[in-house]
Amino acid sequence: MPPNHASAFLISDLHLTPSMPLTAQRFFDFCEKEAREVEAVFILGDLFEYWVGDDANAQSPFHSEVKNALTGLSGRTKTYYMHGNRDFLVGSAFLKRTGMTLLSDPSPVEIAGDQYILSHGDGLCTADPGYQLYRTWTRKPWIQITFLRLPLPWRHAIADHLRQNSKAQYRRDTRFSLEGANLKGNVTLEACADLVQSQSIGKLIHGHTHLPAQHHENHNTQEWQRWVLSDWDLDHPETYLPKASALCIDQSGVRYLDLVKK
Repeated sequence: MPPNHASAFLISDLHLTPSMPLTAQRFFDFCEKEAREVEAVFILGDLFEYWVGDDANAQSPFHSEVKNALTGLSGRTKTYYMHGNRDFLVGSAFLKRTGMTLLSDPSPVEIAGDQYILSHGDGLCTADPGYQLYRTWTRKPWIQITFLRLPLPWRHAIADHLRQNSKAQYRRDTRFSLEGANLKGNVTLEACADLVQSQSIGKLIHGHTHLPAQHHENHNTQEWQRWVLSDWDLDHPETYLPKASALCIDQSGVRYLDLVKK
């Protein structure tokens, strides 16, 4: 039975890490304050900058604080977690400790009487076949089991290497064509159309692209609405304007809630 709630907040792409304390503190405040106003909170992936196993941060004060915030949140508000491209190794042990419910990607839900499809969004970026191949392999259970058996320093080194490669690839793409880089990193109409057709639901919510906006789209005979969740970053004002928001759905409709000014 798909989740069914009268009201909800949806967030994604916080990329929590000790080096971003202001962003983390805003999340802790969100768990204590705004999240109390709704029946459910959906975290649609990339809550963490990266995750190399539930055993990796057992001694980390920062991750203990995140765990405590999530445990408190799920104790008051039904909390769902969907894997992203940075934290797809969040496992059953962490979910059990925090009380969150894992959602598959994609998942249908009902909120305030309307049906929506929820997704992290990276699987919809089909203009980047190289990434889609990587995604397919890293989601294979035997690959994940093998990786999680590696010594912890090796896992951290591999994760750091992949992150650096991703940044280097983006820089190479933007050197030749910013438009081309943005296309590869965004969802495609074809992938969205296939998803809404397969689910027979015309409302899609996802994160991943860091391009928050509401869209009314169509492709061939399919029409749908699409909401993109914002990433959060309150720690790099020299590079980005501070950003943090949640998508709120209740009986009054769908709206973005700016959490920077709260």
